[in-house]
Amino acid sequence: MGVRRRSLLGRAAAIGAAGALGAVGTVLTTAAPAQAAVWKKRLTGADLDTSSRWRVAGTDLGIPYVLENGSIGYLFGDTFDTPWPEGPPVPNDWRSPVMLRSAVHPAAPGGVVFDSAARVAGNGRAPELMHNGHHGIGIDGLPEVTVIPNDGISFPETGRQVISYMSIENWNSAGPAGPQWKSRYAGLAFSDNGNDFVRTPLKWWNSPDNRDPFQMWTMQRDGDHVYVFSVRAGRQDGPMMLRRVRWDRLFYPESYEGWGWNGTNWGWGRPCTPILTGRFGEPSVRRLADGTWVMSYLNCQNGCLVTRTASGPDRAWTAEKIQVTSWQEPALYGGFIHPWSSRNANDLHLMVSKWTRTPDGRSTAYHVSQFTGSV
Repeated sequence: MGVRRRSLLGRAAAIGAAGALGAVGTVLTTAAPAQAAVWKKRLTGADLDTSSRWRVAGTDLGIPYVLENGSIGYLFGDTFDTPWPEGPPVPNDWRSPVMLRSAVHPAAPGGVVFDSAARVAGNGRAPELMHNGHHGIGIDGLPEVTVIPNDGISFPETGRQVISYMSIENWNSAGPAGPQWKSRYAGLAFSDNGNDFVRTPLKWWNSPDNRDPFQMWTMQRDGDHVYVFSVRAGRQDGPMMLRRVRWDRLFYPESYEGWGWNGTNWGWGRPCTPILTGRFGEPSVRRLADGTWVMSYLNCQNGCLVTRTASGPDRAWTAEKIQVTSWQEPALYGGFIHPWSSRNANDLHLMVSKWTRTPDGRSTAYHVSQFTGSV
């Protein structure tokens, strides 16, 4: 099968995290450890109906976003019909990305329950949503290991869905903190039927040293604009950047505005200035129904999934709140915010991945679970 997955964190040695730069230039420090979110249920696995109905057994991410019809799509990364990437047996039907869907509220007593898969009528194998090079050739003749989704967004005005993704160049580039995965570029794909996605020619190229901060995107619409938060590939130290673009100009790179500091004040239409600095895993940002903005990511310095809140995308973010620790979920990553979460107690819903392995590299778990906490 030959897929080499990005390296994951083991148990963290400390709970504290480095300070970060807020959007008004203030230094934010990490809050004391709070009551962590709690595990609610496992969502994927070879022993669950995701496998028996759609052959989604071993998989990760599960990024939830609102579809044009108001239900929720969940984007999964490298997916297999075996419990983990290496099988057995091999070949094991490697696909990415894959989408399952659900209209069930995550706060329901039984948690998220999937009711369909993209590109499938009823039950049956869920195919990948778009072309994937699979250790071969991607679009435009470029080598590609795999395609990993970053986030999804939909537009009721047109019925169109858009996925941000990374084209992976390799899983093991050398880096100051050890091997890191390297994307070749970030791109956008779209679907006008909710099933078949077409990769556009747009490419936000990574730099040769793997330090471009516009590779892992999370997108949230508010009014006429889509706000795009992004970090480097590979869970590296670096900045988090903020851009915005009119919702109907998403495919026009010249229309993206940076949020930047000019030495006196912050403003739009400037080169991007870091809104936060740290060692970020995959970011997830969602605007809740009451207007609260919530951000989550893996703090790769302490191995914990954390959240922050703000009153707007270009406002100062609060200190980190620890939601899930590596003691609760060893080798965790991801941590994507369900858009139907709220500020109510125990109504923050997170999709959390884990991939655990023995010292000799054999997998013991590779799946997505739902956790519930409070912002």
